[in-house]
Amino acid sequence: MIEKTDVLLCPDVGRVIIRFFSPGVQDRIERIIGRILVLSDQAVTTELSLVMNHFASRHDQIHSVFLRHFDVVAPHLITDIPPSDERKLLIGAYFTSEYALESAALFNPSIVLHPDQSGLEPGSARFVLSLRATGEGHVSSLEFRQGVIDSNHRIEIDKPSRFAMDPERIQNPTYGKETYGAKLNELGFWNGVSQTVLAGLGEEFSLADLKEQVRRLRKLSLLHERELVDTLDGMLNLAEQNYDVRFAEEHALAERVIFPRRGHERKAIEDARFVRFEEDNCYYATFTAIDRNTFFPQLLRTEDFRSFRFITLNGAGVVNKGMALFPRKINGDYVMLSRQDGENIFIMYSDNIHFWREPEMIMKPSFPWTFIQLGNCGSPIETPEGWLVLTHGVGPMRRYCIGAVLLDLENPKKIIGRLKEPLLEPDENEREGYVPNVVYTCGAMVHGDKLVMPYAMSDYATRIALVDMAELIHRMKQT
Repeated sequence: MIEKTDVLLCPDVGRVIIRFFSPGVQDRIERIIGRILVLSDQAVTTELSLVMNHFASRHDQIHSVFLRHFDVVAPHLITDIPPSDERKLLIGAYFTSEYALESAALFNPSIVLHPDQSGLEPGSARFVLSLRATGEGHVSSLEFRQGVIDSNHRIEIDKPSRFAMDPERIQNPTYGKETYGAKLNELGFWNGVSQTVLAGLGEEFSLADLKEQVRRLRKLSLLHERELVDTLDGMLNLAEQNYDVRFAEEHALAERVIFPRRGHERKAIEDARFVRFEEDNCYYATFTAIDRNTFFPQLLRTEDFRSFRFITLNGAGVVNKGMALFPRKINGDYVMLSRQDGENIFIMYSDNIHFWREPEMIMKPSFPWTFIQLGNCGSPIETPEGWLVLTHGVGPMRRYCIGAVLLDLENPKKIIGRLKEPLLEPDENEREGYVPNVVYTCGAMVHGDKLVMPYAMSDYATRIALVDMAELIHRMKQT
């Protein structure tokens, strides 16, 4: 029923991204800048030349990055006289470091059809593979690959270049007043202060508009009550957590990296479950943002894998990891699978993708290989027989296996089929890694008569397997 292909994606320690580097407190930053400022012009030229010889071939647009990092530390200059362009570049280089994105692992993949299906042979499909890359300090970012599967299920994945690029953050995203106000209410910030701010904004407003209203209220108010301060800070924090990023068009898909950098996602962007959502003409991905030891279920939206919107999720059902969105509305509602208690599978319905409440348990660990934990392995896949849901189960020795269930198309609370035994379990070649004895996926897709299932091997590398759909459906319906 299952065929493991020879397609294997292993972590590459040579995949590095440039990050801003801060050596610590303000005094230390000023001392470093001061040492560079007293260098002679010739010494600056020599040192900058050495830096470029070492690093220019490893990064695209490295000059722009150095200048951007100089701008970050420029307020620490003790003179109003601007440094020369060469000195700015050298200062920026001192506050820059490389980070090896995949030095620990490249795993937990999901797969969807690429938005561009042009120029292919009949029976072939182009796909996007998303991957969790983990490096030093267990910081996890989101990477992409693209490939083609042909009519005979041969798979080729484009080899990535050595460049890895950050997106540009859109500085002035827009918000809808109704949704933004509802989120404020969920967070406990719906009061006279927030209502006053929103009254001065249009139905669609920008971050700059919001900041100006907040500034005016702070300036006009003679009071500094805790409610006023907390509400205004909360309004800005909420807006900052809902933002847009965009990659340059010339950067290939495999060069695009979404790296955690701020706020509630500063530690990790984990386990993105991408799904093509036709009704909204876009792709969504549920993922887990991590800030130190706290995690937050979040949502990404994109139409082209070049521009992305980060969206906060709200409501009593937005807890724990592993939320997975159905690829279409059912009876007018968005539908989501979740793992509220870290043990069982739940389902939720909502008329607004931002808000999730009233989760209902639909599946408990029923077989020995799932007794510790049961969860989804990506968004449900619609088939004529029902919703195919890949699951993960955790058994003795914290061993992860992949299973499958079938849900009713019109009432996905109803289980109409289920595998009693694992669909995939770690074999002797897959059980060694960063976390031993684990196979895991964040999403599969159907191509012809096969389920194309990329999966992680022990939280280290990624492989792709093919599953015969007819036999899988038959076996599930026997249970």
